[in-house]
Amino acid sequence: MSRFRVYNPEQAYLLPPSVRDELGSDHLCFFIRQLVARLDRSSFEAVYSEEGGELYAPELMLSVWLYAYALGMTSARLVARRLVEDLAFRYLAAGERVQDWALSAFRRRHGRGINDVFTQVLETARALGLAKLGRVAIDSTRIRANACRDRVDTEPKLRNERAKLRRQVRRWQRACDREDQEGGGLPVAIANAEQRLAEMPRRLEKLRKSGETKLSRTDEAARFVRERGGFVLGYSAEIAVSDDHFIVAQRVTQNATDNASLVPLVEEVERQCRARPQQVLADSGFFSLENVSALERRGMEALVPDSNLARELNTGQRCPAHNRPRHAVQKRLRQKLRSPAGRALYARRKAVVEPVFGVLKQQRGMRQFRTRGRSKVGVEFTLAALAYNLTRLYQLAK
Repeated sequence: MSRFRVYNPEQAYLLPPSVRDELGSDHLCFFIRQLVARLDRSSFEAVYSEEGGELYAPELMLSVWLYAYALGMTSARLVARRLVEDLAFRYLAAGERVQDWALSAFRRRHGRGINDVFTQVLETARALGLAKLGRVAIDSTRIRANACRDRVDTEPKLRNERAKLRRQVRRWQRACDREDQEGGGLPVAIANAEQRLAEMPRRLEKLRKSGETKLSRTDEAARFVRERGGFVLGYSAEIAVSDDHFIVAQRVTQNATDNASLVPLVEEVERQCRARPQQVLADSGFFSLENVSALERRGMEALVPDSNLARELNTGQRCPAHNRPRHAVQKRLRQKLRSPAGRALYARRKAVVEPVFGVLKQQRGMRQFRTRGRSKVGVEFTLAALAYNLTRLYQLAK
């Protein structure tokens, strides 16, 4: 008698009748299925008209995308393949083989509905006593755009390109005149060059209106933003995280610096949660006297050091005498953050918000967007933040 178990991959019946028997009843796909079934999905359904053929159910598409983002899959082609090969995906799609173009179209089309779902999941967490707003930590990161950083327009580059095209057109026209050429490739090349010349004023005007010295030709909404190690063509992704590691607000901006982002992000927390945080923690990049004063007028304690104080808190070296604060708000803030309790609170910021970015970027691959345009990349980041909150709920519910 053989010691080995029977091996027959060609057998007609490989899986048990129930998916739960194979995956286990506590699998993430069942949690997502139950939660999506309870959501209000009317904003998805309202987008479609009564005309046309049958469509995939929004519940199906939303469940598949949330599970995909929870696993770090952002490619529609990869998700479409997993709908055939992966048992959990097949369960969420109810056996449907959704094409990649349909998955991409759903993601592009339903930005408002996905934002509504983000709010509903937050409401669910808060109803369970989670995502508390006693203290929130705020931070930002840079995410690359789906664009080549070498394909950019600058004013000198556009003027040089225009001059070069004009020289080429004149040279080709002389060649046509000498040879009396009616056919061939030169007339076509001249027509193409003249078409590119006609587009130059529009490209120059677009560059000037943007207020930037460089403008991407692939994704005009992307900006060159500074990150550790240099500049990257992309966007700034900003989040506010509660003390129990839920993303309570998120957005994608074109901001090259964080100074203008603190108050709008706190306002987004209030809009999403219908409540105000008591304490706001942020690094020195978000500091300005106007920001701190604005939060204090709203009844919130802002623990946001200026750059000199941040250096002191990180290195332990006292600020030089010539960097002493002159404004009462800054002086009061320094006294608060230099106290043992203030130092402990500021150190808490890193432990709250930075691990969230670590999960999104390192574990789930949110280092580059797949779509183009600020509104579309905003939907991508909302899906990533939504999937993060779902997996956080799932871990606490187990």
